[in-house]
Amino acid sequence: MSKNTFKTLATLSVGSKQEYSIYRLDRLAPKYTLEKLPFCYKILLENLLRNEDGINVSAADIDNLCQWSDDQDDSSKNSSTQSIAFTPARVVLQDFTGVPAVVDLAAMRDALIQLGGDPQNINPKVAVDLVIDHSVMVDYFGSSDALSKNIEHEFTRNKERYNFLRWGQAAFDNFRVVPPGTGIVHQVNLEYLAKVVSTSVVDNKCLAYPDTLVGTDSHTTMINGLGILAWGVGGIEAEAAMLGQPISLQLPQVVGVELTGALPEGTTATDAVLTITELLRNHGVVGKFVEFYGEGLDHLRLADRATIANMAPEYGATMGIFPIDDETLNYLRLTGREEQHINLVEAYAKAQGIWRATKNVAAYNERLQLNLNTIEPCMAGPKRPQDRVPLPDIKQGFQQLLEQEKNSQALRLVDTLADSNSVSERDQTAQKVSISNANDHSEKLDVKTLTDGDIVIAAITSCTNTSNPAVMLAAGLLAKKACDKGLKVKPWVKTSLAPGSQVVPAYLASAGLTDSLNSLGFQVVGFGCTTCIGNSGPLPEKVSQQIEKRQLIVASVLSGNRNFEGRIHPEVKANYLASPPLVVAYALAGTVNIDLTKDPIGQDQKGQPVYLRDIWPTLEEVNDLINANMKPELFRKYYADVFKGSEQWQAMPVSDTGAYTWPDSTYIKQPPFFEGMTPELPETKNIINARCLVSLGDSITTDHISPAGAISADSPAGMYLQQQGVAVNDFNSLGSRRGNHEVMLRGTFSNPRIENKLTPKKRGGYTRYLPSNETMSIYDAAIKYQQDQIPLIIVAGKDYGMGSSRDWAAKGTQLLGVRAVIVESFERIHRSNLVGFGILPLEFLSGQNLETLGLNGEELFTFTEIPSRDSKQITIDVENQDGINIQQFKVNIRIDTVTEWDYYFNGGILHTVLRNLL
Repeated sequence: MSKNTFKTLATLSVGSKQEYSIYRLDRLAPKYTLEKLPFCYKILLENLLRNEDGINVSAADIDNLCQWSDDQDDSSKNSSTQSIAFTPARVVLQDFTGVPAVVDLAAMRDALIQLGGDPQNINPKVAVDLVIDHSVMVDYFGSSDALSKNIEHEFTRNKERYNFLRWGQAAFDNFRVVPPGTGIVHQVNLEYLAKVVSTSVVDNKCLAYPDTLVGTDSHTTMINGLGILAWGVGGIEAEAAMLGQPISLQLPQVVGVELTGALPEGTTATDAVLTITELLRNHGVVGKFVEFYGEGLDHLRLADRATIANMAPEYGATMGIFPIDDETLNYLRLTGREEQHINLVEAYAKAQGIWRATKNVAAYNERLQLNLNTIEPCMAGPKRPQDRVPLPDIKQGFQQLLEQEKNSQALRLVDTLADSNSVSERDQTAQKVSISNANDHSEKLDVKTLTDGDIVIAAITSCTNTSNPAVMLAAGLLAKKACDKGLKVKPWVKTSLAPGSQVVPAYLASAGLTDSLNSLGFQVVGFGCTTCIGNSGPLPEKVSQQIEKRQLIVASVLSGNRNFEGRIHPEVKANYLASPPLVVAYALAGTVNIDLTKDPIGQDQKGQPVYLRDIWPTLEEVNDLINANMKPELFRKYYADVFKGSEQWQAMPVSDTGAYTWPDSTYIKQPPFFEGMTPELPETKNIINARCLVSLGDSITTDHISPAGAISADSPAGMYLQQQGVAVNDFNSLGSRRGNHEVMLRGTFSNPRIENKLTPKKRGGYTRYLPSNETMSIYDAAIKYQQDQIPLIIVAGKDYGMGSSRDWAAKGTQLLGVRAVIVESFERIHRSNLVGFGILPLEFLSGQNLETLGLNGEELFTFTEIPSRDSKQITIDVENQDGINIQQFKVNIRIDTVTEWDYYFNGGILHTVLRNLL
């Protein structure tokens, strides 16, 4: 219970019967004026009031937040220096990040037993929901049995992982699992799990408070559309939150984005979010909160808001939140929430001053404006989600990429002739997911005319858009109009529809659109993340052969949120994010070498040209279908048994033993993180004569660091699995094997698209072992360095660690022996993950990098002192290969809070938690 220094605990009556205890913000008046406090700060303030314990949260913390100033200079200063402890009400996980989190908890139980503690202390202290959504692959498509066959393969591939999660479900309290084949974590969260206002019994009274959470997927921010404070964290931070540890963060700056106007005819929420992503990424909102306000919200359905909030990681913000208002209540009713709870949400939000007020605009560090009337149809690509391209410019943009890629291919060919070892076989053959008896359309496929720019993947996928009925119904309407005119999808396009919940095909069927989508090849292939995370499955063999033989630059179009090179499919270099109706349209066209605003998309039954404008649905048509087919009964029906699962799931054996019995498995393996751990704080050793393992450029993503895609047979991870007796066809993906540190260690920095400056002629996971100047895999070099007791560093440019919140990007880095990472700038989640695993995050001083300092990464790096809690910078001495000192430079230490220093000195968050429990 809170110390309640500020006497804010009070009673809220809802209706005539129910009373709740709440920490009322208006009780802070008249001492503090909170009207100008941003919506998100008010939620944080309530969190501090409720969790004030004098240790993690002090009265001074609350006082500082209350005095947040609306003066630009002062507020900027306050936001960048004040550290607070945030205690989320719950944690959400997906299986790629959730499995290693549960593995760590199981290993912590073992470690606590070895240290003389009680293993039952390793138990979630807050509600935890894990949704299995990342493991289904699009092996089968374009047929009525694609869904059942893909699910069957999913269970076959992932049996060991699912057995482990069944153990976790029984062994841990406050831990629920949504079985495979149900939906995508963020859509399930939005449509069912989220409360907006949570309740719990404290001192025999019902306490009400804002629903807050963190999740192990960066797109946890989608729930911000519902007015819920939440963001993505690494699995390491999530584990600490699960164990009751508050999350330490510096109070972020808040950027207010005023939305005006309404989306014009011919556009979708996808076009809006791609425009907002470009705007905010260009402005610079990394590490900041974004808060949307303005009369434009009157014209945005809740699902549209969720679409915009979902892509906060793409525009770089910690989160992008919308306030609570009538539309929030409308959505809660639509999705079948209880009326009593909806009344609580309204009463609580109004009592706490977190109800949207159109006149009283909060004070923000910065303000931006966007008139929704200016939104135009667009896509983003071909390699980054912030690279918005207006629809008329897609063809020209692809032509520019084509020229660049062909020039690059020519240069690599020259290098290959000069050095026969300069291009790895892995680069030439690409990574391919192979399964026996795959659904292959090659027999009826004519690919003789396949050429650059042809679309080989068209996927309606991802939480971003499949959660939005407007764009999903628009896709169905476009498909229906196309079928009415006799249009067909080009035969080389691999089509798929992967909804985010089972409600989606239900309302598509109710609207009479299923048959049209099916006839164009957009049958449901699974319920989960598929193409967007690289689970696109194999291309038909004839397509792959043509791409490889003729070195074609082909494309994908998907309704996702990520399109980094190599992520969607290793054989596809151009990837475009688009709305679901545009995905269908481009599948009909079959190429990105087209201007859909001018060129015909195909011909009707009479041979007459059909243009996109002829089949594009109107806003009125879409709204009519929403009003006619979106009913609360649908949501109640499909979420009634959301935790039950299929017969296959229920048939799995369940064990509730306190300690896990580690099987002989290539999926689940006891990690080495706690080997040799002592109850005492370890000695922090200085970094002397370190070598650079990898030297990288700008915009390195967590996909580059810790890939989640296919496993190549000749990669270190592939060779390890073969040594364990695993056939190549049974490799599955790196993401599915995150419970095995041996695989993940070997997979770290193994992305075939990595360009290590230490091996400029050899793309992929290679480096030079500098003592002998020998080129080898990054894994092999790291092992040799460890055997020689040589510490390692990594050097990179701007925006290091963009993308998904992958804890293995930090875990793998640490297991490779890396002690420090020096970059020009970090993305938020990855920086905190590095600290959370005991790695020192450092940033070059402004304007500096390895090149400006006259260095090439082949030198020896020695830190002049051991970092201390008071350290803001550290000096590094540089020697050349002959031991001659040639340079000295300073770097900034990016350990941002007192709590993070504890993590660093303990060797990581989990070690800190274990010692605290002792």
